[in-house]
Amino acid sequence: MNLALVPIFLALGAFVGFLAGLLGIGGGFTIVPVLVEVFSSQGIDSSHLLPLAIGTSAATIVFTAFSSARAHHKRGAVAWPIVWAMAPGLVIGSLVGAQIASALPMRVMAAVFGSFTWLTAWRMVRSAAPNPTRELPGQIAMFAMGSLIGLVAGLVGTGGAFLAVPFMTRCNVKVHTAVATSAAIGWPVAVAATIGYIYAGWHHEGLPAYSIGYVNLPALAGVAAASMALAPLGAKVAHAWPVDRLKRAFALMLFVLGAWMWWKALG
Repeated sequence: MNLALVPIFLALGAFVGFLAGLLGIGGGFTIVPVLVEVFSSQGIDSSHLLPLAIGTSAATIVFTAFSSARAHHKRGAVAWPIVWAMAPGLVIGSLVGAQIASALPMRVMAAVFGSFTWLTAWRMVRSAAPNPTRELPGQIAMFAMGSLIGLVAGLVGTGGAFLAVPFMTRCNVKVHTAVATSAAIGWPVAVAATIGYIYAGWHHEGLPAYSIGYVNLPALAGVAAASMALAPLGAKVAHAWPVDRLKRAFALMLFVLGAWMWWKALG
């Protein structure tokens, strides 16, 4: 891998780390398109571009989510009972999602996913308040929701906050708690997805040097190092911002993510 790419990886990691702390997201939708362009410029076979970018993104989120969750935990903002209730489903869904991603037509997935993120963003910014009597569901439903979040996050290499935060706020979890908890949720998702992508790409030829399956180590090191350094700053800003501003910022991110997914679907 060209050493000239290191500043790109570091800058990408710094941006993603700040977003991880601020919004509880793993940053996969930011990491993946950049890595696709970087790997493409290195002459990597086109059939490997997207799974390699997604797998490497998932691996970086292992570190980003840990740093972000740690920063939020120090502030007492993580609802750990929610994490433990969803963790088994998150792991199973992420492992399955990584395997599906290697075979599923990305255009179809991108169109459906782009539409879903736009719908989620719209629900977050609309003025209607959630039902004040709605609460988090029981253990089985939490496992099922964790499986869904893990499956979709594993497919696209994210931490799952784009699903987890709206789900929790809809159940009347405070938005700051939802953001902090989604950062903690992103860690088991990322670990399981990383294992899945390593397995999926283990025997493929034509991958760049210093890759383990569909995880490229130089890109992982650069992005992870910078993201871990900036995640605490993002968490600090998140707890200083008012709730409405935080929800608008998260919704704006979802609109951007949905647009990128539709661009991939139509492009």
